[in-house]
Amino acid sequence: MRSLSNYRLEWFSNIRADILSGIVVALALIPEAVGFSVIAGVDPKVGLFASVAIACVTAICGGRPAMISAATASTAVLMGPLVREHGIQYLFAATILMGVLQIIAGMLKLGRLMRFVSRSVMTGFVNSLAILIFVAQLPQLIGVPEVTYLLIAIALGVIYLFPYVTKTIPSPLVAIVVVTCIALGFGIHVHTVADLGEMPTALPPFALPAVPLTWETFRIIFPYSVALAAVGLLESLLTAQIVDDLTDTPSNKSQECMGQGAGNIVSALFGGMGGCAMIGQSVINVTSGGRGRLSTFVAGAFLLVLLLVLDDILRIVPVAALVAVMIMVSIGTFSWKSIVDLKRHPGTSSIVMLATVATVLATQDLSKGVVVGVLLSGIFFASKVARLFSVARREDSQTGIVTYSVEGQVFFASAESFIGAFDFGDAGSKVVIDVSGAHLWDITAVGALDKVVLKFRKAGADVQVLGFNKASADMVDRFALHDKDERAAASASLH
Repeated sequence: MRSLSNYRLEWFSNIRADILSGIVVALALIPEAVGFSVIAGVDPKVGLFASVAIACVTAICGGRPAMISAATASTAVLMGPLVREHGIQYLFAATILMGVLQIIAGMLKLGRLMRFVSRSVMTGFVNSLAILIFVAQLPQLIGVPEVTYLLIAIALGVIYLFPYVTKTIPSPLVAIVVVTCIALGFGIHVHTVADLGEMPTALPPFALPAVPLTWETFRIIFPYSVALAAVGLLESLLTAQIVDDLTDTPSNKSQECMGQGAGNIVSALFGGMGGCAMIGQSVINVTSGGRGRLSTFVAGAFLLVLLLVLDDILRIVPVAALVAVMIMVSIGTFSWKSIVDLKRHPGTSSIVMLATVATVLATQDLSKGVVVGVLLSGIFFASKVARLFSVARREDSQTGIVTYSVEGQVFFASAESFIGAFDFGDAGSKVVIDVSGAHLWDITAVGALDKVVLKFRKAGADVQVLGFNKASADMVDRFALHDKDERAAASASLH
């Protein structure tokens, strides 16, 4: 009952602001959806209807209220080869399978993997995306009438100054209306939405992909579906985390995975391409006051109204107004504080952030940048932890017993240093290895302990290992060979 109450709260606790912010987002979705359709090699209506379907479905089924999902560049780039080689019907089939894989990922709770993405990677992701958003506007800024720049400046002025008058109406929506009125009133001829491509005039029919249900079809679409599902979930979960931070509210990442899958399946059944969360439009939504599921649903529903009912009004909106909104998003998305933090933060954190940005900009692929950042974070973390251990040698002159006290973390990255910390040439008659201050994490650590014990035995010393904590003791009991029979110990000494 409490869950149903929370769900209802996510829909109706912020009605006015959610509706207005959703309208702003609907307008901002148009140039993006059309552009991404071109990247994928399909008609603009495929991207536009995908944006409608994915936004509406994820509003109902998703796990992150106020996040906007639609057709995106990161997924569109992967679709181009499939469309060129096999046709659009195979794209629809691949999108359905993409959705199924995402639902399975949600059921397996793979959203929990977000905990392994460091803050440096998140900052790099945000900064690179802000740059890509700005770069995507350059075609609308190059080779256009000079008056276009004036309209963009006016729109930006309204966006940043209107909140000082009132915050009741989202300033990006006011900017779009003002610039449209100026262009019409003064008869200014600039690019409008009508110049972006042919807009749809009717609802798409519900239909299954017209592909043969054979193993050959599955073989063709499966690699694309896996890539699309992985990239879509990665970008969606990162965007969800950013919206979590912006709104200071939690989200259900596993439910979001399933919501993304449901949205993509419905999109394909109505002639749309696959997509995922959009950080740019999500930031527009949040900064315009959107906080609930209603804002996401209104974005998709109002986009459909614009396409089918208000298309005459939509066609006259200057592209300059929409470009200004996206420039505002780019400026607002970029973490300017991260530039100052380059000197203040540890060098490894800065390297991770910069590597993430550089990889994204070089490949135009957000997922590759995140993978590079996560790998570097893991390497730097392992190196740091590997240095946080020590081995102290103490010899009792009366008894001749040599005691080695081990402290810290012993695992694959520190195993070699662990072995090198012992003096096998001066073993004495009895050696005690005290690991009460240490933790053995993996089989590499257990193997290193095997080598140390067997080397001391080979030097003629009687070896005793003591002080294991419970987890380390379990590892040693299961995998160590030095305390097993002589044949196993001899085998260990050879590896």
